[in-house]
Amino acid sequence: MTEIETAAPSMGDLLGADTPSNWGKWGPDDEVGALNYLDASEVLRGVGHIKSGETFTLQIEMGRTESPGDPLWPGREGINRKNILDESSWDGDGAPQFPGGLHYADDTANIFLQGSTQYDALGHVWYDGKLYNGYDARSTVDALEKASVLPIAEKGVVGRGVLIDMARYRGKKYLDKGETFDHNDLEAAAAAQGVTIEPHDILIIRTGWLTYWYELNNPEEFYDGFCEPGLTYSRELVQWFQDKEIPNLVTDTIANEVTTDPESGVALPLHNALMRNLGVVFTEIVWLEELAEACAADNRWSFLYVAAPLKVVSGTGAPVNPVVIR
Repeated sequence: MTEIETAAPSMGDLLGADTPSNWGKWGPDDEVGALNYLDASEVLRGVGHIKSGETFTLQIEMGRTESPGDPLWPGREGINRKNILDESSWDGDGAPQFPGGLHYADDTANIFLQGSTQYDALGHVWYDGKLYNGYDARSTVDALEKASVLPIAEKGVVGRGVLIDMARYRGKKYLDKGETFDHNDLEAAAAAQGVTIEPHDILIIRTGWLTYWYELNNPEEFYDGFCEPGLTYSRELVQWFQDKEIPNLVTDTIANEVTTDPESGVALPLHNALMRNLGVVFTEIVWLEELAEACAADNRWSFLYVAAPLKVVSGTGAPVNPVVIR
């Protein structure tokens, strides 16, 4: 085969001109997409799934110095945190002086805004020169003028969350590199758990991939032939997301989908089919182990999910520490 014959199709050719779309559904100025489904009634529906009052925070530790460090998309770096003031600042002459003799610590951090558990802005990805809702891709130059993470942060994300434990369903501690699943697998796993994926649910999927990162403790092996497990593209899957009116996809992987589609060879098509076209908000690198154990122990897989990324003006994404209340 020639290089041309084996080349991956363009994103536009793969998804098609008639790909499911929510552009304009919430008006020409919308920047939060499917989060519009999460109105006051959805908040109350989520509250109704609190039974025991247990809380779980879902952010990974940020800035681990122990091996293997923090899991990141290739090319990104973990947080670089640095003390500016500490007790050593008072060791010599010219130390800061405060009435009463106060000493304190202060620090700075240089971070990739998508270098930890994080929300993607809807303007984070695009193709054919258009972002979510038809905004011009040139609006991303120097800063996201449209569809940044700020509108998501200002709205917040609150509703009924449902955890689908694909690793447990398949009898594994964690899924394999490049292992795929689709909406039919999600429905089958939900049925096995005794839960239903309902319209407007915040869909949370466990693959065990972060456990693999920490237990493997070998970044070189982890990133070798980098292809995460996850959802794989099909028109039927995209239609399922649109019909279910899913507002938010949350997973314990770095990119929320299998990294390279095994059929087409296209990288991250669901970022475009779901985020760019439907306005489904993506949350990535989420720690789910303790939550999954609790859900399995009492067979309750739905709960209140609450999250708000940092209010970063013009940001392509922002760190977040989601909270689940069961």
